[in-house]
Amino acid sequence: MHPFAAMSDFTYQFTSQIIKLVYWQGTLLGAENLPTQGPAVFVANHLGAAGPIGVVCTLPLRFHPWIIADMINRAKAAEYLQMDFVEPTLKIKPPLSQLVARAIAAIAVPLLISLGCIPVTRGHTQELELSLQALIEGKYVLIFPEAPELDLDEASQMRPFLKGFTRLAEMYHAETGESLRFYPVAVHGSRRVLLGAPLTINPSAHTAAERLRLLHQLENKIREMYLGLDS
Repeated sequence: MHPFAAMSDFTYQFTSQIIKLVYWQGTLLGAENLPTQGPAVFVANHLGAAGPIGVVCTLPLRFHPWIIADMINRAKAAEYLQMDFVEPTLKIKPPLSQLVARAIAAIAVPLLISLGCIPVTRGHTQELELSLQALIEGKYVLIFPEAPELDLDEASQMRPFLKGFTRLAEMYHAETGESLRFYPVAVHGSRRVLLGAPLTINPSAHTAAERLRLLHQLENKIREMYLGLDS
Protein backbone atom coordinates (compact mmCIF):
# COMPACT_ATOMS: atom_id res chain seq x y z
CA MET A 1 0.00 0.00 0.00
CA HIS A 2 1.20 3.51 -0.80
CA PRO A 3 2.53 5.02 2.48
CA PHE A 4 0.68 8.31 1.98
CA ALA A 5 -2.67 7.06 0.68
CA ALA A 6 -3.86 4.69 3.42
CA MET A 7 -6.44 7.04 4.95
CA SER A 8 -8.56 9.60 3.12
CA ASP A 9 -8.32 13.27 4.09
CA PHE A 10 -11.92 13.15 5.31
CA THR A 11 -11.24 10.16 7.57
CA TYR A 12 -8.07 11.83 8.86
CA GLN A 13 -9.97 15.00 9.81
CA PHE A 14 -12.82 12.98 11.32
CA THR A 15 -10.35 10.97 13.43
CA SER A 16 -8.50 14.08 14.61
CA GLN A 17 -11.82 15.67 15.63
CA ILE A 18 -12.75 12.60 17.68
CA ILE A 19 -9.40 12.78 19.48
CA LYS A 20 -9.98 16.50 19.98
CA LEU A 21 -13.36 15.89 21.62
CA VAL A 22 -12.02 13.16 23.88
CA TYR A 23 -8.64 14.58 24.87
CA TRP A 24 -7.74 17.98 23.39
CA GLN A 25 -9.97 21.05 23.23
CA GLY A 26 -7.36 23.56 22.09
CA THR A 27 -7.20 27.02 20.52
CA LEU A 28 -5.30 27.94 17.35
CA LEU A 29 -3.50 31.28 17.27
CA GLY A 30 -1.78 32.60 14.14
CA ALA A 31 -4.34 31.08 11.77
CA GLU A 32 -3.48 33.81 9.27
CA ASN A 33 -0.20 31.95 8.68
CA LEU A 34 -1.91 28.75 7.51
CA PRO A 35 -0.77 27.80 3.99
CA THR A 36 -3.37 27.44 1.28
CA GLN A 37 -1.45 24.61 -0.37
CA GLY A 38 1.56 22.37 0.19
CA PRO A 39 4.21 21.33 0.38
CA ALA A 40 5.61 22.51 3.70
CA VAL A 41 7.33 21.23 6.82
CA PHE A 42 5.85 22.06 10.22
CA VAL A 43 8.29 22.00 13.15
CA ALA A 44 6.92 21.93 16.71
CA ASN A 45 7.96 21.47 20.31
CA HIS A 46 7.12 18.07 21.74
CA LEU A 47 5.73 18.88 25.23
CA GLY A 48 5.34 15.19 26.04
CA ALA A 49 2.28 13.75 24.34
CA ALA A 50 0.68 17.20 24.09
CA GLY A 51 2.74 18.40 21.12
CA PRO A 52 1.77 15.78 18.53
CA ILE A 53 -1.84 15.58 19.69
CA GLY A 54 -2.19 19.35 19.93
CA VAL A 55 -0.89 20.06 16.43
CA VAL A 56 -2.89 17.33 14.71
CA CYS A 57 -6.12 18.28 16.51
CA THR A 58 -5.78 22.07 16.22
CA LEU A 59 -4.34 22.79 12.76
CA PRO A 60 -6.89 22.02 10.00
CA LEU A 61 -4.35 20.37 7.71
CA ARG A 62 -3.54 16.79 6.72
CA PHE A 63 -0.15 15.97 8.23
CA HIS A 64 2.32 13.14 7.82
CA PRO A 65 4.09 13.23 11.20
CA TRP A 66 7.51 11.86 11.96
CA ILE A 67 7.10 9.24 14.67
CA ILE A 68 9.47 7.01 16.64
CA ALA A 69 9.56 3.73 14.73
CA ASP A 70 8.72 1.75 17.89
CA MET A 71 5.27 3.37 17.89
CA ILE A 72 4.25 1.55 14.72
CA ASN A 73 5.96 -1.70 15.73
CA ARG A 74 3.39 -4.04 17.23
CA ALA A 75 6.04 -5.77 19.36
CA LYS A 76 7.50 -2.58 20.85
CA ALA A 77 4.69 -0.03 20.95
CA ALA A 78 3.19 -1.04 24.32
CA GLU A 79 6.49 -0.71 26.17
CA TYR A 80 7.19 2.66 24.54
CA LEU A 81 3.70 3.96 25.38
CA GLN A 82 4.00 2.80 28.97
CA MET A 83 7.23 4.74 29.53
CA ASP A 84 6.43 7.78 27.37
CA PHE A 85 2.70 8.35 27.87
CA VAL A 86 0.77 6.11 30.26
CA GLU A 87 2.97 6.60 33.32
CA PRO A 88 4.20 10.22 32.89
CA THR A 89 1.01 11.70 31.36
CA LEU A 90 -1.85 9.53 32.61
CA LYS A 91 -0.08 9.01 35.97
CA ILE A 92 -0.89 5.29 36.01
CA LYS A 93 1.60 3.09 37.84
CA PRO A 94 2.69 -0.54 37.19
CA PRO A 95 1.35 -3.13 36.83
CA LEU A 96 -1.84 -1.39 35.65
CA SER A 97 0.21 0.85 33.34
CA GLN A 98 1.32 -2.20 31.38
CA LEU A 99 -2.26 -3.30 30.76
CA VAL A 100 -3.36 0.20 29.77
CA ALA A 101 -0.37 0.59 27.43
CA ARG A 102 -1.18 -2.70 25.71
CA ALA A 103 -4.79 -1.66 25.23
CA ILE A 104 -3.79 1.70 23.76
CA ALA A 105 -1.16 0.09 21.53
CA ALA A 106 -3.74 -2.32 20.09
CA ILE A 107 -5.68 0.70 18.81
CA ALA A 108 -2.83 3.14 18.20
CA VAL A 109 -0.51 1.02 16.04
CA PRO A 110 -2.95 0.33 13.16
CA LEU A 111 -4.31 3.89 13.45
CA LEU A 112 -0.84 5.47 13.20
CA ILE A 113 0.06 3.26 10.26
CA SER A 114 -3.13 4.27 8.43
CA LEU A 115 -2.48 7.96 9.19
CA GLY A 116 0.61 7.79 7.00
CA CYS A 117 3.09 8.50 9.79
CA ILE A 118 6.77 8.52 8.83
CA PRO A 119 8.86 6.17 11.04
CA VAL A 120 12.09 7.56 12.45
CA THR A 121 15.03 5.40 13.52
CA ARG A 122 18.13 7.16 14.79
CA GLY A 123 21.11 6.53 12.54
CA HIS A 124 18.95 5.91 9.45
CA THR A 125 17.76 8.22 6.68
CA GLN A 126 14.54 6.48 5.65
CA GLU A 127 12.48 9.33 7.15
CA LEU A 128 14.20 11.85 4.87
CA GLU A 129 13.44 9.86 1.72
CA LEU A 130 9.82 9.26 2.71
CA SER A 131 9.41 12.91 3.66
CA LEU A 132 10.87 14.08 0.35
CA GLN A 133 8.41 11.82 -1.48
CA ALA A 134 5.51 13.33 0.48
CA LEU A 135 6.73 16.89 -0.11
CA ILE A 136 7.11 16.36 -3.85
CA GLU A 137 3.48 15.20 -3.81
CA GLY A 138 2.53 18.53 -2.21
CA LYS A 139 1.87 17.17 1.28
CA TYR A 140 2.56 18.53 4.77
CA VAL A 141 5.22 16.90 6.96
CA LEU A 142 5.17 17.39 10.74
CA ILE A 143 8.39 17.07 12.77
CA PHE A 144 9.20 17.22 16.51
CA PRO A 145 13.02 17.43 16.44
CA GLU A 146 13.87 17.64 20.14
CA ALA A 147 16.70 15.35 21.28
CA PRO A 148 15.21 13.25 24.14
CA GLU A 149 18.60 12.56 25.72
CA LEU A 150 19.51 16.24 26.15
CA ASP A 151 18.60 18.46 29.11
CA LEU A 152 15.17 20.04 29.33
CA ASP A 153 14.95 23.82 29.55
CA GLU A 154 12.44 24.38 32.35
CA ALA A 155 11.28 27.79 31.09
CA SER A 156 10.34 26.67 27.59
CA GLN A 157 9.83 22.95 28.33
CA MET A 158 12.03 22.28 25.28
CA ARG A 159 15.15 20.28 24.57
CA PRO A 160 17.73 21.25 21.92
CA PHE A 161 16.79 20.29 18.37
CA LEU A 162 18.44 17.58 16.30
CA LYS A 163 19.52 18.97 12.93
CA GLY A 164 18.97 16.09 10.51
CA PHE A 165 15.56 17.27 9.32
CA THR A 166 17.03 20.48 7.86
CA ARG A 167 18.53 18.41 5.04
CA LEU A 168 15.03 18.31 3.57
CA ALA A 169 15.52 21.91 2.41
CA GLU A 170 18.38 21.11 0.08
CA MET A 171 16.97 17.71 -0.93
CA TYR A 172 13.72 19.36 -2.00
CA HIS A 173 15.54 22.16 -3.82
CA ALA A 174 17.72 19.65 -5.64
CA GLU A 175 14.61 17.79 -6.86
CA THR A 176 12.38 20.74 -7.71
CA GLY A 177 14.54 23.88 -7.88
CA GLU A 178 12.18 25.51 -5.36
CA SER A 179 12.53 26.64 -1.75
CA LEU A 180 10.83 24.62 0.97
CA ARG A 181 8.81 26.39 3.68
CA PHE A 182 9.34 25.52 7.35
CA TYR A 183 6.57 26.64 9.73
CA PRO A 184 7.37 27.04 13.46
CA VAL A 185 4.64 25.80 15.80
CA ALA A 186 4.50 26.29 19.59
CA VAL A 187 2.24 24.03 21.66
CA HIS A 188 1.52 25.30 25.19
CA GLY A 189 0.27 23.47 28.25
CA SER A 190 -2.71 25.83 28.32
CA ARG A 191 -3.87 24.03 25.16
CA ARG A 192 -3.08 26.93 22.88
CA VAL A 193 -1.21 26.30 19.64
CA LEU A 194 0.59 29.22 17.97
CA LEU A 195 1.53 29.01 14.28
CA GLY A 196 4.31 31.30 13.09
CA ALA A 197 5.17 32.64 9.66
CA PRO A 198 7.25 30.29 7.46
CA LEU A 199 11.04 30.33 7.24
CA THR A 200 13.11 29.21 4.26
CA ILE A 201 16.72 28.32 3.55
CA ASN A 202 18.83 30.33 1.11
CA PRO A 203 18.75 28.17 -2.06
CA SER A 204 22.08 29.58 -3.24
CA ALA A 205 23.90 28.67 -0.02
CA HIS A 206 23.03 25.05 0.75
CA THR A 207 25.85 24.48 3.20
CA ALA A 208 26.12 23.05 6.69
CA ALA A 209 26.23 26.61 8.04
CA GLU A 210 22.99 27.49 6.25
CA ARG A 211 21.27 24.39 7.65
CA LEU A 212 22.41 25.34 11.14
CA ARG A 213 21.07 28.85 10.61
CA LEU A 214 17.66 27.42 9.75
CA LEU A 215 17.79 25.07 12.74
CA HIS A 216 18.62 27.85 15.19
CA GLN A 217 16.01 30.17 13.68
CA LEU A 218 13.29 27.56 14.11
CA GLU A 219 14.38 26.54 17.61
CA ASN A 220 14.68 30.14 18.82
CA LYS A 221 11.39 31.17 17.23
CA ILE A 222 9.46 28.28 18.76
CA ARG A 223 10.98 29.00 22.18
CA GLU A 224 10.08 32.68 21.83
CA MET A 225 6.53 31.80 20.79
CA TYR A 226 6.13 29.39 23.71
CA LEU A 227 7.37 31.93 26.24
CA GLY A 228 5.03 34.51 24.72
CA LEU A 229 2.12 32.16 25.38
CA ASP A 230 3.26 31.94 29.01
CA SER A 231 2.35 35.58 29.45
